[in-house]
Amino acid sequence: MARHPNAGKRQRSSPFVVNIARLGRRPGSMLSLREQRCSVASIGLDLMAIPADAEVDLDLRIESVSEGVLVTGSVSAPTAGECARCLRPIAGDIDITLTELFAYPDSATDATTDDDEIGRVVDDSVDLEQAIVDAIGLALPLSPLCDPDCAGLCPDCGVVLAEAEPGHHHDKIDPRWAKLAELAGPPANDDGDR
Repeated sequence: MARHPNAGKRQRSSPFVVNIARLGRRPGSMLSLREQRCSVASIGLDLMAIPADAEVDLDLRIESVSEGVLVTGSVSAPTAGECARCLRPIAGDIDITLTELFAYPDSATDATTDDDEIGRVVDDSVDLEQAIVDAIGLALPLSPLCDPDCAGLCPDCGVVLAEAEPGHHHDKIDPRWAKLAELAGPPANDDGDR
């Protein structure tokens, strides 16, 4: 699972901190949040991620429940990376569904779960960053491809095979037969001469 570089640290500068003071603690209270936030750091995997400074669309429902705050909805953003076979740049979009519970301080859920198991409500706010990072990491492909039939790179010269001339290949002599090829001399001409 993808971990954010600041996992485990409480960062107030996170772009995904949502103030829930207006929500209150009465179960059933609800807020809707529809806005764009700017990702400070790249979110994702090595070959594919939401780039730093990309606009991340949040369409969330924030609801007070007996033990904390339940956040549900969708998160979408552009992605960029490179093909795992030919290393050409690729771009796309990702849309994930988010369902995350944040425990109230001093609730039974807060007392019975570890810090890394569930998020917490801190100073009338919830930080969605780690939940988004985890969901994005699970949704992105480990080996993204520019095309399902991508042929990749030539193992001998490194040219992108999709852009190479038809029949691209390299003649190779098995090293065990190389000495024999030297003894045989140059190949025969078309007319049969040596």
